[in-house]
This record gives sequence, structure tokens and C-alpha cells, in this order.
Amino acid sequence: MSGLVTEASGDWQERDLQPYVDHILSVFGASRVIWGSDWPVVNLAADYGRWLATTDSLLSTLSALQRQQVMGLNAQRFYRL
Repeated sequence: MSGLVTEASGDWQERDLQPYVDHILSVFGASRVIWGSDWPVVNLAADYGRWLATTDSLLSTLSALQRQQVMGLNAQRFYRL
């Protein structure tokens, strides 16, 4: 889940990204999605803090474990960190 902000229109809002996040999660499930900051490229469309806060809101319907999976546990498992 990376690059959404930089591919969105210049005046993007959270509601613009929600359908894409919902689709990603419905296709792959929270146990297979990895969040990416897209830093430093994200700075072309928003700052890191805004993208992180938006992500938190976009994932708010997930359980705590599912959010943890997307935000780091899946990457740890996949990259064997």
C-alpha cells in the first residue's frame, strides 16, 4: 500500500483513496498487505505526517491486529526481519 498519494490528484482527500484501500484489502486481506511510506517521493504530494495520519484513518475499520499486520508485522514476516 504505497504510492497512492503520489498517483492521486494534487488536491486529494482521504475519501479519494478509500475505495482503493478497500479494494486492496478485499483482494489480498490484511494479512498480505504491506504499507509503504513512499518517502521521499510522497513529499511531492503530501508530507509523511499527513500520509501516516491518513493511513491511520483509512485502516480504522480493521482490528488492532490487522492494522499492526499492515503497518509492519507483514513486512517483518515477509522480509524475515
